[in-house]
Amino acid sequence: MRSFTAFRTTVGILVALALALPQARADDYAAEMANVVAAPPVREAMRLIDTLDQQTIDWMIELTELPAPPFKEADRAKFFSYLLEETGFDNEIDQAGNVLARIPGDGNGRTLAIVAHLDTVFPEGTDVKVRHHDSEYCAPGISDNGRGLVAMLALARVIKEASIGLRNDILLVASVGEEGIGDLRGVRYLFRDGGPRIDEFIAIDGAGSSRVTVRSVGSIRYKLHIKGPGGHSFGAFGTANPAHALARAIYYFDQDAAEFVVTPGEKATYNVGRIGGGTSVNSIPFENWAEVDMRSADPQRLARLDEILKASVDRAIVEQNARRTEGAPLVSEPERIGFRPAGMTPMDTALVQRVTLAMKANGIDPDFRDGSTDANIPMSQGVPAVTVGGGGQSSGAHSLRECWVDDNSRVALKNIVLMTIASAGLVSAP
Repeated sequence: MRSFTAFRTTVGILVALALALPQARADDYAAEMANVVAAPPVREAMRLIDTLDQQTIDWMIELTELPAPPFKEADRAKFFSYLLEETGFDNEIDQAGNVLARIPGDGNGRTLAIVAHLDTVFPEGTDVKVRHHDSEYCAPGISDNGRGLVAMLALARVIKEASIGLRNDILLVASVGEEGIGDLRGVRYLFRDGGPRIDEFIAIDGAGSSRVTVRSVGSIRYKLHIKGPGGHSFGAFGTANPAHALARAIYYFDQDAAEFVVTPGEKATYNVGRIGGGTSVNSIPFENWAEVDMRSADPQRLARLDEILKASVDRAIVEQNARRTEGAPLVSEPERIGFRPAGMTPMDTALVQRVTLAMKANGIDPDFRDGSTDANIPMSQGVPAVTVGGGGQSSGAHSLRECWVDDNSRVALKNIVLMTIASAGLVSAP
């Protein structure tokens, strides 16, 4: 899911863009939303949302208790496909593993994608049994992204039951590979050459009712491999040690990257998240590895972190090889395991204007943020895209302590219904 950062400078720019929107266009969007809100089928959809509290919680528990580790989303995908069929929608599972269902419009060819990811960050074997007390429900992945999935199901159900006619098609997508080294593979597949037409894109990810991600944080991820001949810790002493070289590389990277990220510019971050290798305490390893994550919404700052990492590894390898007295030299093999492009959806686009007005119609002031979500891919390709929350409040995301609280969660569902109908276009209004 997203990594939240406030971006005051960019928000100022975005707000300025919004204020610069011609008054006539602003009035048009406002009038359009007023017509949507007043339409009898939409009023019926809002009424239906008020009846779905327990149903959405039941769905959320069922989905959460079906494990969906990275690259192993198939069981949850099949169950989600069943839930869509039960709601009245034919669907298919594509070659990437995404579940797809289309709500046809009146045939003008444009398509709005509504996307919620199936996968979680948790490995196979994690206990995902939901525990609840009063309005709090706790389990790994219950909010991220159990809540997003049920919000999409609720949207589909009320569009169907309220008989809402739309101008544009809606493509419902339960995507795979949003988290971690999944590297957004499900949405990448959607945006492949020859993929389905997508003109606008709304991702539903996690909890909350006011969050709107309009800028995507880019990231580069590596698994750094350092390899050598290995040997006995005493008998082969003097052989170049991959663990020592890796430790040097991490130290140099931390030292130089820490100085860089505090220089003026967009926020940039780095993290060494996992380290491994070796066979025993009394063996010189033949390989050690580390996984590294670097992020920024500024591609140039991200590229500079990439340069610092590679220079740090090269320096460590040279120094460690210079210390060896026997054996072959060490070699480094950086394996890029993830790349998420940065991008932005300007505030003056129709999509952001409609999302904003949908929230305001429900008494919510949008909270514009940046983050890393499925929306990174369309944003990077110039397709208008945002990410919103599925309602309620969450805590402990990406941890075994993850919890979700039903705190007026239906308001987010109403937001999503209004922004979807306004963006897809209501066929008839009062």
